[in-house]
Amino acid sequence: MKNEEGNQALVLHAGSTNKNAFKALIAAEYLGVKVELVKDFQMGVSNKTPEFLRMNPMGKVPVLETPEGPIFESNAIARYVTRLKADNPLYGSSLIEYAHIEQWIDFASLEIDVNLARWLYPRLGYGVEEANIASLKRALGALNTYLASNTYLVGHSVTLADIVMGCNLFYGFSKIMTNNFTSEFPHVERYFWTIVNQPNFKKVLGEVKQAESVPPVLSAKKPAQAKESAKSKEPVKPKVEAKKEQPKKDAPKKVEENLEEEEAPKPKAKNPLDLLPPSKMILDDWKRLYSNTKTNFREVAIKGFWDMYDPEGYSLWFCDYKYNDENTVSFVTLNKVGGFLQRMDLCRKYAFGKMLIIGSNPPYKVRGLWLFRGTEIPPFVLEECYDMELYEWKKADISDEAQKELVNAMIEDQEPFEGEALLDAKCFK
Repeated sequence: MKNEEGNQALVLHAGSTNKNAFKALIAAEYLGVKVELVKDFQMGVSNKTPEFLRMNPMGKVPVLETPEGPIFESNAIARYVTRLKADNPLYGSSLIEYAHIEQWIDFASLEIDVNLARWLYPRLGYGVEEANIASLKRALGALNTYLASNTYLVGHSVTLADIVMGCNLFYGFSKIMTNNFTSEFPHVERYFWTIVNQPNFKKVLGEVKQAESVPPVLSAKKPAQAKESAKSKEPVKPKVEAKKEQPKKDAPKKVEENLEEEEAPKPKAKNPLDLLPPSKMILDDWKRLYSNTKTNFREVAIKGFWDMYDPEGYSLWFCDYKYNDENTVSFVTLNKVGGFLQRMDLCRKYAFGKMLIIGSNPPYKVRGLWLFRGTEIPPFVLEECYDMELYEWKKADISDEAQKELVNAMIEDQEPFEGEALLDAKCFK
């Protein structure tokens, strides 16, 4: 890399106020390395384009574009920029200094950044547990996509990256992520069990068993009060202590009131789809009929669908993947569709979908049929699921017998489908 001498610059994809992008930009200033911040970056728009998602399937910023390929995760980007010049003081002058630098990078990320976010995000209106689970699923989906064509994270053998990833996944697999949860990410499962069964992992971790249930949320207050009561010799003393502690409890509230106008969290707004007039079609009834019909599918399930269907309360949509020429590897294509369905989880209460992967040889075609509550695609789905723009969407005209029959064929997983074999069919219900 010779960009400090005027050759091709590195391009950083992020907004101009992104604090994670500042890390690489400041390091570049110290080293005299040219890093260009991409112009007119719009969060929620620029990072949802197909070009950006090829660089980072998570759709998160920043991403550094280099001649050797893209890099995501801000600390990795900052490390890369810092190492563009050998023997510079930003990475220390000895092995112990290097270790201490890494120590504080981890500390800043895991102890400062994470806890600040946990404090701040609820005050920005984000649900804590729901947001964390959604973020985890998004991360596991991206990891699953990567591992679909890679055995290890870097190269062809275990590296420190696998050790760190394996240890972090170990906590999840053994404590909270049940098989029902992880089965959505088969490549992550394969990777994890491969890693933890390596001899050197087993020496430290022993035999690893997956969690069988999600532990309940425990209250820390009640046990604490019980301990105080057990320790107290005088029954009146806890009341006196409570009075003394009261002003201390009030003080932080005053500080927080100065930071924002409203102390109490706002009630969660209802989804606009819940405010629509009642429909004669009960989505769960259709999903149940679809799942339970094992024989005579046309006569039972398809007929039942049209008996239930309410065109005033629901709408049917066809979708076609825009970039089928890229679908040259079967399992990568299947994983791509699986990731889309995972990210559509936000509308499970309001939708039913079928995704067909068509063809016996590459490139494979991806087509879908979706049933949505309402007469249009829900706006929150278009806004929050970036995969939507990777497809061409067309509303089904059920007065057209050909389109109605296409709906039937897609619900049924008809094969051959339009003269071609089905590689797979996936259902969202």
